[in-house]
Amino acid sequence: MAGVLTMAGCAKDSGSGDAGAAGGDGGGGEAGSCVTQDAPAAPEGEAEPEAERNTDADASDLKVGLAFDVGGRGDASFNDAAALGVDEAVEQLGAEKGAESPAQGTESEDAKQQRLEQMANQGNNPIIAVGFAYAEAVAAVAPKHPDTEFAIVDDDSVEAENVTSLVFAEEEGSFLAGVAAAYKTTDCQVGFIGGVDTPLIQKFEAGFEQGVEAAGGDNIEIRNEYLTPAGDISGFNDPAKANVMAGAMLSQGTDVVFHAAGASGQGVFEAAAQNDALAIGVDSDQYEQKTLAEVRDVIVTSMLKRVDVAVYDYIAALAEGNTDELPERFDLSVDGVDYSDSNSDIEDITDELEGYKQAIIDGEIDVSDQTQG
Repeated sequence: MAGVLTMAGCAKDSGSGDAGAAGGDGGGGEAGSCVTQDAPAAPEGEAEPEAERNTDADASDLKVGLAFDVGGRGDASFNDAAALGVDEAVEQLGAEKGAESPAQGTESEDAKQQRLEQMANQGNNPIIAVGFAYAEAVAAVAPKHPDTEFAIVDDDSVEAENVTSLVFAEEEGSFLAGVAAAYKTTDCQVGFIGGVDTPLIQKFEAGFEQGVEAAGGDNIEIRNEYLTPAGDISGFNDPAKANVMAGAMLSQGTDVVFHAAGASGQGVFEAAAQNDALAIGVDSDQYEQKTLAEVRDVIVTSMLKRVDVAVYDYIAALAEGNTDELPERFDLSVDGVDYSDSNSDIEDITDELEGYKQAIIDGEIDVSDQTQG
């Protein structure tokens, strides 16, 4: 395995010392577990409500085009989250659903530009490019259509008056995924599978490893792998390859695997189901996805990257002419990232997760977006 980050052996059979001291009041970190560190105290009283969503904007003049990343609508992950944001803007704000088109895993840069050009010429406005792979295409096409608004998810490199960047603190949400993995592993071995080895996906890995180590110290072994190298985005749509890779991790003793691999995640979940292990989803609440119903029981939680929130908020802000008021980054403090609690198996560590979450929001924990390697 490429990248075993923490090699200390498990202390599952150790009933002495501080190995069983963690967990706060939430029931995690029992004696003999892999958790070695106390969790920050959970906030008292009821949880803070999610940020209120603007439902008053009138977006009836907007025809929203979606240029999907590889996998398109139906990937049960990243693209579906973007699609949900548009669907909700159509329902709540009266926006018109425009053209939709997915990228192909091996398509050329010209193909991306042609997709955006065609959407602009068809009158879609705004056009939302889903994924960093569109950065060069947006930079080339947007200046040719100054009266068309563009947004790009996961990239902030395009500087143009008619381009809005929607970026996230993936490392913060992934930190919580790492904490969950630390509490849920029984063999003190967890894994991360990234779709494509890029700086963006490395942010997921970075946050995950910090969360594991915050809860488990040097007691938990972390394995990490990527399906494809930078430049080959097919890693986001290759469940078969992900199944093999996850299966190899599990055969070595890993019992909780977190993926940041788009539609490839289905292969991770299938491997977990085949090996009586657990998995952590990404982007959408994958436990609730209909296409994953047969493997949902292994999905203990998902790292929520609220692309739906960012897309909806962008459309609402554009309708009111105030996109400058959007967050610079969608982080924990604005519900831009989070963890899902739809699977009741996460309930026993909710206090611990909420404690870490609040500590990050309050600035008591600073999560780096850089991997240790």
